[in-house]
Amino acid sequence: MQHNDSPDTTYTTTWSHGRGDVRFFNRPDGSRLRYYTAGTGPPLVLMHTVRTQLDYFQRVIPRLWDHYTVYALDLPGMGWSDIVPGTRYEEPELRAAVVEFTGGLNLQGVTLAGESLGAALALLASIDLKGKVSRVVAFNSYDYPSGLERGNWLARFIITSVRLPGIGPVFAGLEPRLIMRAVLHGGFVDKSRLPEDFLVELLRSGRRKGYSRVARAIYRSLKGFNRARHRYPQVSVPVTLVYGDRDWSRSAERDQVARSLPDVQRITLPRTGHFSSLERPDDVARILLGAVST
Repeated sequence: MQHNDSPDTTYTTTWSHGRGDVRFFNRPDGSRLRYYTAGTGPPLVLMHTVRTQLDYFQRVIPRLWDHYTVYALDLPGMGWSDIVPGTRYEEPELRAAVVEFTGGLNLQGVTLAGESLGAALALLASIDLKGKVSRVVAFNSYDYPSGLERGNWLARFIITSVRLPGIGPVFAGLEPRLIMRAVLHGGFVDKSRLPEDFLVELLRSGRRKGYSRVARAIYRSLKGFNRARHRYPQVSVPVTLVYGDRDWSRSAERDQVARSLPDVQRITLPRTGHFSSLERPDDVARILLGAVST
């Protein structure tokens, strides 16, 4: 297990201007999840997208910390959370980490919110956290097949190759800045909204020993989130379901998710791709602030 003596704060401090704290949450198995917390008010847990980390919400959190106590989480093995050899990164394991984190901090009346992979986790974890969660806000939920591959031809080539036996580990370890930028650009309408320093940070955390195995495991686990949609009717709290009009998901897939949720409000963001928290942070914050006022 790879341990840092203290949670990495280097990049987080730049956008938070030193406000709040970066900490580790100790899981029962001895591994640790890095998280950032700041603000006052009811608790809000934020979960990031595929292949990013808590700093993904850098443009949203400063708009929220006067209204929520924000907890932004590095999912297992991602960002600067511990990498544990042999760990599985399927939907049940990632969901269990969110449940442990929320329960371990004894958060009550919590809003679970996330984007992409994080949105699907928010929906699914709310079922296991019944009685602790007040609302879910899901942005561009990643619960359909072949999502990343819809971004552009390079993303389709890289992700397909990473999943293959034999050559998959080789491709998982290839993340030059030019390719990483091009793959992420597939999730933006306005490509200038991808911060270059954030891209550099993703590459920095991605150079950790064992990270390529984590990335490959995550990419290969995504089909499990599609299968887990059958649990959505068990979500018992109000859900705000938000999609960019240019998200990778298709209209029929969005409709299917909405129909499966008992209490749902739908919002579509115009001129927005998959990474709305970077592309449209004002709108994302407005939606989340609307949730705390209801």
